[in-house]
Amino acid sequence: MHFEGIYTPVITPFREDGSIDFDAFAVHVKYLQDAGVHGLMIGGTTGEYYVESHEERVELLKVARQVCGNELTIIFGTGSVDPRASVKLAEEAAKHEADVILVATPPYSLPTQRELALHALKVDRAANLPAMLYNYPDRMGVNMEEEFLDRVGRSKNFCGIKESSGDINRLHMLARDYPHIQVSCGMDDQALEFFAWGAKSWVCAGSNFLPKEHIALYKACVLENDFRKARRIMSAMLPLMRVLEQGGKFIQSVKYGVTLDGRVSGDVRAPLRGLNKDEKRAMEQVVKTLKTTIAAIEAEGNSRPAATSKKSAATTETEEV
Repeated sequence: MHFEGIYTPVITPFREDGSIDFDAFAVHVKYLQDAGVHGLMIGGTTGEYYVESHEERVELLKVARQVCGNELTIIFGTGSVDPRASVKLAEEAAKHEADVILVATPPYSLPTQRELALHALKVDRAANLPAMLYNYPDRMGVNMEEEFLDRVGRSKNFCGIKESSGDINRLHMLARDYPHIQVSCGMDDQALEFFAWGAKSWVCAGSNFLPKEHIALYKACVLENDFRKARRIMSAMLPLMRVLEQGGKFIQSVKYGVTLDGRVSGDVRAPLRGLNKDEKRAMEQVVKTLKTTIAAIEAEGNSRPAATSKKSAATTETEEV
């Protein structure tokens, strides 16, 4: 499995009564497909998997596959407090045509590196699909250290890692010591650094409502190798990332971004609550400015200067002499 491009961790629209609005979910998946994202993550943190039942999570996978057919890569999250639930979800991933499983640390239990590796390998065996690891110690309590990575290397299915630790030294370690594991950016404000270190994919919640802008950064870095342009795009994105990360209302802000973009995002499930008026106004202003700025950058085209040929360089030297 080759991970390249923008992968959207899809939101789950909830109605006021708490049920999932599968029609709105299907519309949103279709929108992302048409917008040009390269893959979907169903059952990630942004999708609020932790307050969803097994049946709901599986139905979301089935709907996403039905909507996008085989055109998009679908990564299916298996994260759960209960490792047995993760195994069952992995089995469902294989049954309902997920392309990849996402394997995370069971939260709260704080396993050792050996225990975590044994868990990951058991989930892997249940699906026997390509697997992306999910390292998010702030939520899970445990880092996926070198001992863990060495142990899970027994399975060739582990071919990627969504790195969300925020520790830039881990990016260096992964790129240098584990080149067989493709690193995917899972820390939005470090996307530029990830791409500079050779990452080719970005799992970004903001692409739920700004897919074209996130794709623009990927293209500048990976396809055009134009990091001067990429720095300008990233600079335009940073105010949004600060808004998303402040106040513990990340998912609520992403959902409001989808609402601003004209689709039904629904409510969040408890214990979360929606944004207040001031938070909504802040999101509106930041999104408006971001769109305008990146559109202007894109309109300028590629910013890299044309290379000077050896012949023209030699001619210049002769004229100067």
